[in-house]
Amino acid sequence: MTTAAVMPVQGLRDYKIMGIPLSFFLALTAVVFMAAYLQVLPKGMVGALPLMIALGAIFNEIGDRTPGIKDYLGGGPILIIFGSAALVTYGVLPQPSVKIMTSFMKSESFLSFYIAALITGSILGMDRKLLIRASVRYLPVILGGVGVAILMAGTAGMLMGYGFKEAILYIAIPIMGGGMGAGAVPLSQIFGSTLNLDTASMMSRMVPALALGNAFAIIAAGLLNKIGKGRPSLTGNGTLMKNQDAVSEEKEADMDVDYQLMGIGLLMATTFFVLGKLLGSFIPLHSYALMIISVAAVKALGLLPRKYEIGAFQWFRFVMVSLTPALLVGIGVAYTNLNQVIDAFSIQYVVLVAVTVIGSIIGSGIMGSFMGFYPIEAAITGGLCMANMGGTGDVAVLSASKRMELMPFAQISSRIGGAFMLILATAILKLIV
Repeated sequence: MTTAAVMPVQGLRDYKIMGIPLSFFLALTAVVFMAAYLQVLPKGMVGALPLMIALGAIFNEIGDRTPGIKDYLGGGPILIIFGSAALVTYGVLPQPSVKIMTSFMKSESFLSFYIAALITGSILGMDRKLLIRASVRYLPVILGGVGVAILMAGTAGMLMGYGFKEAILYIAIPIMGGGMGAGAVPLSQIFGSTLNLDTASMMSRMVPALALGNAFAIIAAGLLNKIGKGRPSLTGNGTLMKNQDAVSEEKEADMDVDYQLMGIGLLMATTFFVLGKLLGSFIPLHSYALMIISVAAVKALGLLPRKYEIGAFQWFRFVMVSLTPALLVGIGVAYTNLNQVIDAFSIQYVVLVAVTVIGSIIGSGIMGSFMGFYPIEAAITGGLCMANMGGTGDVAVLSASKRMELMPFAQISSRIGGAFMLILATAILKLIV
């Protein structure tokens, strides 16, 4: 399938990919692909990045325009991962190019670089008061959804012969992990290092659960909207709290882009990553969990000037917008074994994913009711927005439930909830392994 196949021919002249006119984009990618297939692609970042960016942009465009994929599977991100993995599995990409991208992801730590920017910027970029209030009032809603989802998945796994521990580790936790970049990616590294297993194998086991969980979350969001119409007492029709004034709306860092501040943000992101590693040499927790705790503590205590927090946020936004498709290509190439993914699918697997999503709805809905929230809105934001694929999943879930006004709370689930899951996963591994 080509981009032209999913759009009117007369629109080709004005069509853009990554903000670049199609003709110019094709010229750029032609240079990169020619270098790859002639096996003269430079080694390291300077060769890996243009190839990964080009592939990511193409797959992202197709995925965001293909019915079914864009409606139920999260669109471009999921196609980037599986499309890139297929290029490797079926030998479409030259082996030297595969090695260059794999080395860039693993040996040259592009994955860690991305995660550092994501964690630091997303937390520091939040409104401090909202962060504190969310921890007090909204976090229990997330905990309720996560707790019931894990318990139901583990129980169902035990009853179906899949295994209690296996269902929790490889299905429930990845689904509830807050997406791909901030969830499955660091989770696979945490699992790999703790269990002494290959990170790529962990990723291949987690990605199918994430994709299916995202699809089920979107479908469930539409069903909850219908339930709300039949049971008006369960919903605020887009209002989460029965006393909405108790929580302020999220305020993003909306300052004009400052390149010097972005440089400071880069320094802070990498320094917090190093701090996590440093603390990990003294404290028996994974460095990502320690990094998250450190960033959250600095934010909650107000230790950084606001302009530096904005710098970290702007750097995070640049990395997320510009490099996420490239990162997902790297995940597909270096961490996703398509044959393992295909082998993982079964009726048993699909049922366990569905049980996990249902558990997130039940747990967050009930806990939300206790915390003074409307059950349906609590289930959508605290449950389904944890079970989907991060930011793109949030948009799809809220669109399906016709509650886009809940985006601030969905973002709390993706950011704070996703960060919390990394800490929880570390703790669970200590207990059950």
